[in-house]
Amino acid sequence: MSQHAAQIRHRVISVPGGRIHLAEQGTGPLVLLVHGFPESWYSWRHQLPALAAAGYRAAAIDVRGYGRSSKPAATDAYRMVELVEDKVSVVHALGEETAVVIGHDWGATIAADSALLRPGVFRAVGLLSVPYTPRGGVRPSDVFGQMGGDEEFYVSYFQEPGRAEAEIEPDVRGWLAGFYAALSADTMPAPGAPDPHFVSRAGTMRDRFPIGRLPVWLTEQDLDVYAGEFERTGLTGALNRYRNMDRDWEDLAAFADAPITQASLFIGGSLDASTTWLSDAIKAYPVTLPGLVSSHLLDGCGHWIQQERPAEVNRLLTDWLAALPA
Repeated sequence: MSQHAAQIRHRVISVPGGRIHLAEQGTGPLVLLVHGFPESWYSWRHQLPALAAAGYRAAAIDVRGYGRSSKPAATDAYRMVELVEDKVSVVHALGEETAVVIGHDWGATIAADSALLRPGVFRAVGLLSVPYTPRGGVRPSDVFGQMGGDEEFYVSYFQEPGRAEAEIEPDVRGWLAGFYAALSADTMPAPGAPDPHFVSRAGTMRDRFPIGRLPVWLTEQDLDVYAGEFERTGLTGALNRYRNMDRDWEDLAAFADAPITQASLFIGGSLDASTTWLSDAIKAYPVTLPGLVSSHLLDGCGHWIQQERPAEVNRLLTDWLAALPA
């Protein structure tokens, strides 16, 4: 281990509602990392030391409902306004007034809404994989319900409490392995194969997952970490994020079509459905993200971007952070 790396302190801090995984050397600016579905703080394992080595206090959390975070019983406890306030509480628990927030997948949406709702706290926002799309005029359940024709879009499939849990929880490890593989560049289904984002009316999601091969970024030990957490907690807390999309739409009515004006960054994968389906959202960035500093599509990359391409993502993040105003 180099002397430089040895100076990085890695700590786990217990706070009300959960734990914070903090990597730092010195007292640089705070960077808050927010994961997506179905992951944990561990999805930032490659970024924590890289950001700390670059002089930042890098903090990764388990989002409410995941891992070692709190898991309220009420479904509406997972609405976006609650998750945003969780992030504010983390910033304050670390003794800071402001932070840069970076999110992946659902974490990107949480990060975007954190910047939108609490601009005094979140001075810049980085979005990985899922582009920013302002709150629109149509209820989300109506949009997703019209997708797929004879098939059901996975977001709609996740809506009914207990339904997806019945598929996933009897074999959490196997389901996660298939889900991660289905959205990874080296293991995703070939073009023209049945799309794993949709479910046949009599089937399950895992019917379309690749079988028997992990993506190159995911070791058996990494899968053990993810599976162990979800085997302990179940999936309801994580799935409740999807079950609040209509509530979020109602809660954020005052922010319809609102831009995010802070300095921002977007990184997506060229093979990720999140970037291809939402290509119009990326094209709209001059209006929706007027503070955009840089936007990148990584060629041949899938959805799990900071794990599939850690060195490239780390370079893009540290370059962007270094260019931000102090």
